[in-house]
Amino acid sequence: MGRTEPLHYEDVEVGTVFSTRARTITEADLVNFAGVSGDFNPLHMDAEYAAGSIFGRRVAHGVLVLAVATGLRQGLGLFDGTLMGLLEVRAWRFLAPVFIGDTVRAETEIVELRPTSKPDRGVMTQRVSVLNQDGTVVQQGELVALLRRREPPA
Repeated sequence: MGRTEPLHYEDVEVGTVFSTRARTITEADLVNFAGVSGDFNPLHMDAEYAAGSIFGRRVAHGVLVLAVATGLRQGLGLFDGTLMGLLEVRAWRFLAPVFIGDTVRAETEIVELRPTSKPDRGVMTQRVSVLNQDGTVVQQGELVALLRRREPPA
């Protein structure tokens, strides 16, 4: 987008699309996420168990991949200081497994903008797709966020 300052509610339009850089999911990601979340399911942590699963090998936590996608999106800096909060994760679907060594990126499209009863903010709904290195959509859903206005409407 080539911007140097963060986007406000007035700066975005329905249909705007942006993409993140890519990031490879590592062994350390699984271990650290298991430690933080307490999710030590053998599908994630036990190679022998996972080998006998429907995945055939260890699979990344679905919520880990969602967290990585939010981090990749934040890394763009588009809404630094203007994003007031995440309101909802809507209809999030886990469509394909992500494995250690897979590289993911996120694509986002703004699908809805609506004002709120407070003049200093608006609601932005974004459709987010997480894709792997092959271009397969592995996760998809909507993130609904509160976004600061530049100035209250007259």
